[in-house]
Amino acid sequence: MTVYRVGYLVGSLATASVNRQMSKALIRLAPPDLEFTEIGIRDLPLYSYDYDDNYPAVGTALKDAIAGMDAVMFVTPEYNRSIPGALKNAIDWATRPAGDNAFARKPSAVIGASPGALRTAIAQQHLRSVLGYLRSPQMNSPEGYIHYTPGLFTEAGEVTDEGTERFLRRFMDEFHTFIVRVLSEPPVGAVPRPR
Repeated sequence: MTVYRVGYLVGSLATASVNRQMSKALIRLAPPDLEFTEIGIRDLPLYSYDYDDNYPAVGTALKDAIAGMDAVMFVTPEYNRSIPGALKNAIDWATRPAGDNAFARKPSAVIGASPGALRTAIAQQHLRSVLGYLRSPQMNSPEGYIHYTPGLFTEAGEVTDEGTERFLRRFMDEFHTFIVRVLSEPPVGAVPRPR
């Protein structure tokens, strides 16, 4: 069995974040050959190109963490109809200096939970646009817009609604299939070996 390392980024910095709770549920429901590591974004300063010539250790650690993963999963809320600032800042750190993009060719998935009616849909579309520019192959289906109600996730990562649990399990199964497919394909432009 091949084990795939998946780094996940939680878009909220809040300790009691609904999306942090959901990340625990996603890990519990994932196939056993996906191994998860949270990639922390809390300690990053605001990105500026002034750092490019002397990259700080925290920025290098972020890039190294992503580079060590086979795939990346984003679990994010929506702030003011867009990506949370901390998450966008982390993406900027991971893709600088120019030409050193840690997300290139990393299969990715995006999911989010919210009590609101739009269920993180706009933030996810903005994030997908950014990931497309960064050349990260994205799982486009199923889309994961989770309507959060109090008690939907327990602290241990259990899901209290059967329908939501079924969907999240399917989401993770599909992500596993997507990772295998992307990592099995030769990079675009690669010359096939003669047989």
